[in-house]
Amino acid sequence: QVQLAESGGGLVQPGGSLRLSCEASRSITGIYAMGWYRLAPGKQRELVARVINGGDPYYKPFAKGRFTISVDTNKHTVVLEMSNLKPEDTAVYFCNVVAGGAVHWGQGTQVTVSS
Repeated sequence: QVQLAESGGGLVQPGGSLRLSCEASRSITGIYAMGWYRLAPGKQRELVARVINGGDPYYKPFAKGRFTISVDTNKHTVVLEMSNLKPEDTAVYFCNVVAGGAVHWGQGTQVTVSS
């Protein structure tokens, strides 16, 4: 059983930055995709950014230009660097790894953007 551990969430003022990290508990073979999703109050979980098969990162429009995703398949880590954060970015952010036909989720880390 692979466990994903996120870290780096917290409270930040509008315009601030945060760096989210996700690390797998053990090595993962056959990685297809690694990425980040978020769940805001009253909304459905949505994709933020992901990398498929080591290709170019994909960003949802709200993340483009402000967020940067980076993955290290050897270290089984995925990082999301967020800048120019807005109150609407407030959500629980989840790490996601798809590998070997299985989908793995982290427990989530809270990001709150507020003055």
